[in-house]
Amino acid sequence: MNRTTLSLIAGATALAAVTGFAALSTPDTPGTESTAKAAAQLPVERTSLLCPAPSTSDIAETSYTSFTPVTKGTGSGGKAELRAAAQESPDGSGAGGDKGKDDEKSGERKTGEPMPTSKEPGKPVTGDSSGAESPALVGTADGRFAPGWTVQETTEVAVGTGRGLQGVNCTAPDTSFWFPGASTAADRTDYIHLTNPDDSAAVVDIELYGKDGALQSTVGEGITVQPHSSEPVLLSTLTDEEQTNLTVHVNVRSGRVGAAVQALDDKLGGDWLAASTDPSGSLVLPGIPKDATSVRLVAFTPGDADADLKLRLASPSGPITPAGHETVHVKGGMTTAVDLGDVTRGEAGSLVLTPTDRSVPVVAALRVVRGKGDKQETAFIPATRPVGTRATSADNRAKGSTLSLTAPDRAATVEVTASAGSEGGTPVSKTYTIKAGTTQDIEPPVPGGLKGTYALTVEPKSGGPVYGARTLTATEGGVPGFTVQTLPDDRGTVAVPEADEDLSVLQK
Repeated sequence: MNRTTLSLIAGATALAAVTGFAALSTPDTPGTESTAKAAAQLPVERTSLLCPAPSTSDIAETSYTSFTPVTKGTGSGGKAELRAAAQESPDGSGAGGDKGKDDEKSGERKTGEPMPTSKEPGKPVTGDSSGAESPALVGTADGRFAPGWTVQETTEVAVGTGRGLQGVNCTAPDTSFWFPGASTAADRTDYIHLTNPDDSAAVVDIELYGKDGALQSTVGEGITVQPHSSEPVLLSTLTDEEQTNLTVHVNVRSGRVGAAVQALDDKLGGDWLAASTDPSGSLVLPGIPKDATSVRLVAFTPGDADADLKLRLASPSGPITPAGHETVHVKGGMTTAVDLGDVTRGEAGSLVLTPTDRSVPVVAALRVVRGKGDKQETAFIPATRPVGTRATSADNRAKGSTLSLTAPDRAATVEVTASAGSEGGTPVSKTYTIKAGTTQDIEPPVPGGLKGTYALTVEPKSGGPVYGARTLTATEGGVPGFTVQTLPDDRGTVAVPEADEDLSVLQK
């Protein structure tokens, strides 16, 4: 191996450690001794999160919670902060782009929108905002605040379209997002929010897929999102077709964006629809509330091949096959919806999808309804990655938080830690065992002497993979408001291979 090769390895290793978005591996060269050892997990040194504009309602009340768990191996410096993005108006005209400029003297925002800035890892920081002018936020964290940084945006809307509790985890920028479960039906108002954190413009294509395949739309091609700005796009303006169940694909031609769908219903409330995990042959959708009155599965396969999936409900007592819904057939390139009714029947549950024969990549999400009559509320559960090394949930309250954990394959033991409160409190941890093929709803531990809100971290200790979700509830006016956030790995570490200590003999 020559000096050039070593320089490339060193450069790639440094990039992985700084960004947290890369893992490095080097192939062995025949006839030479490999210099790569088992990869070490190092804390990421910088990360970005993007929060969409929370609401178009004048009576919306939004809270932000920023939290970084304590991670071994980090230094003493760094910070985590959120700043307002220049915001496009809902009609795309750009009106309002000047709102919220920094005050040159004070550094404060003229509109007074929140910018939670973390003071120390292990303790949440909160901020509040009111009304329809709250902007999208662009956030960065570095140093000891980067590993596992999580920001939750939670909005309460008392009345009107989308009334209820809406929540979303602010997302990392990426180049591809899948959203099964969106809609252009007459009673739905769905926006796809695109936020660009970078110094150059991003160019985005929005592709729509209904029950019969791709919907023709030239309006969704080549959408430009200006630097450090956010643009909400009303889905019904991209097509003349009304589709009750729609899959949205955000494909970024250049640059990168954060993306989330705000799905608002005239009668059933509304919530944020987060992106499904990348297309996969097997999927887990965790955390269906036990009192769900209606559950709808929306699935899509991006390729030409059809997918045949086996449906199982991981219940507290073990796997159950929903009566009448043993399997689902998903035609290639077409969105399929299956109404599962009150599939949980009063018990905690998670939906597990596996191929009946050959594996075909699929994306999926659940639309979940609680309540009856004119007091119904909606939330969404996308397919998600496993908890992995650690997952984090911000914005938990003394009452109203439920942690749902499922071990679809093998039993697992996990440690759940409640952080200090945002205004005071002592952290506490508790260990749980999740039996194979089951879902367990947990009333999470609460910090001693809690004041304010707190965060939860979930760390598997042994056994098979664990999937999780957190449900937050807040009933107002008899309407059972709720929102569900899945708990994928928080990507607080990155794999970096260790090189042999003595490289001098390889540099000749």
